[in-house]
Amino acid sequence: MEKLEHLPIIRRKIFIKRGIILGLLITVLSNSFLISMPMGASYEGELQDISNIEFIYDLSYIKDNETIREHRIFEEIIKSIKKAEEFVIIDMFLFNDDYDRKNKFPNISEELTNTLIEQKEKYPNLKVYFITDEINNFYGAYESKYLTNLKENNIEVIVTDLNKMRNSNPLYSGIWNTFIKWFGTKGKGWVRNPFSPDSPKVNIRSYLKLSNFKANHRKVLITENTALITSANPHDASAYHSNIAFKFEGEIINDLIETEKAVAKFSGVNIDDIKYTAGKKILNDVKAMVITEGKIKKHILETIKATDKNDNITMGMFYLSDRKVVNELIKASDRGVKIKLVLDANKDAFGIEKNGIPNRPVAMELVKKSKGNIDIRWYATHGEQYHTKLMLVEKDDNTATIIGGSANFTVRNIGDYNLETNIKIIAKNDSEITKNV
Repeated sequence: MEKLEHLPIIRRKIFIKRGIILGLLITVLSNSFLISMPMGASYEGELQDISNIEFIYDLSYIKDNETIREHRIFEEIIKSIKKAEEFVIIDMFLFNDDYDRKNKFPNISEELTNTLIEQKEKYPNLKVYFITDEINNFYGAYESKYLTNLKENNIEVIVTDLNKMRNSNPLYSGIWNTFIKWFGTKGKGWVRNPFSPDSPKVNIRSYLKLSNFKANHRKVLITENTALITSANPHDASAYHSNIAFKFEGEIINDLIETEKAVAKFSGVNIDDIKYTAGKKILNDVKAMVITEGKIKKHILETIKATDKNDNITMGMFYLSDRKVVNELIKASDRGVKIKLVLDANKDAFGIEKNGIPNRPVAMELVKKSKGNIDIRWYATHGEQYHTKLMLVEKDDNTATIIGGSANFTVRNIGDYNLETNIKIIAKNDSEITKNV
């Protein structure tokens, strides 16, 4: 093989150009597909005893031409914070008041901010860690006034480092990571904020970062007394959504703390000083475990596959599209499992009309392939969303499995892309928690 210095100049230039192109291609592909979930993500805790558990829900609906709002989740979050004296860890996806002001919503982002600050003032030694997603700073274009306020009052704000997470839009992310990321996203904004016309303007680089489609989508609260895993965001424009939550106590909370320590760590903050001390009371007929990211999908599929004739699957879901979950529901129906689904029609998104994707085409497929045996109902929304993410499986042997939390049943949510937190509960069909669900 000829040495490079012995090649004619033109051939040498072609050789160098091809080498550069090949090197860039390898770099782009490496930045696209070779990023794995950070250590501590995709977590699967032990199935263990708990000392208390409560099912909480928010529902908005019309009855006798009157709008009814049965909402308790945010109240429970506020009450739990007000009882904390040692520590608070809160991890929330949407935390802002960005929305079109032609509508009016409760100021829950401001209320949560003020509650945390007041509790910190009341108990100066209270350790408060607020973990959130970059969407609330529009990917670095500016800082949310609520996050600034928390920082100014000695509360540790941890904005999740989305660069450390897998790429759900890999080819685009490869280009972003190779050529654009290094310019950062800070700088004067001149483009209209897509979330609200009166929110700070943003720059093009922030829009480009948004297109990576990465998110810390968790909704978790932990104190020394209790913990909540929910589908609800403390986001003004989400205040009227229908959601679910589980509030619980017991050693399982330390597993939940571990999942949040992992996010803090890969985002550059150490919170190893937090530990929960469990009470002695044990519920004899209920066990639970913490599952995150791809482990949620694993347990969903295992639970559906274990069903047979005379078993029941009931599901309430904002987004349902993961192919493996859809296929297993069809197979379960073929085995004689009775399946009932309540779905959001995917027609409303903060005042913007949507086209029904993914739920409408998925529902059509489920009904067709099950020959009508899968019973589907659309939650009647009126501008808000049926934002629930919940599955209940009741088996003929008097065993119930409940899986609920932040994760929609989509590839992004349960395929080791987004950060998600769910709880899996094993109880009896006639237990209080099962009947409440």
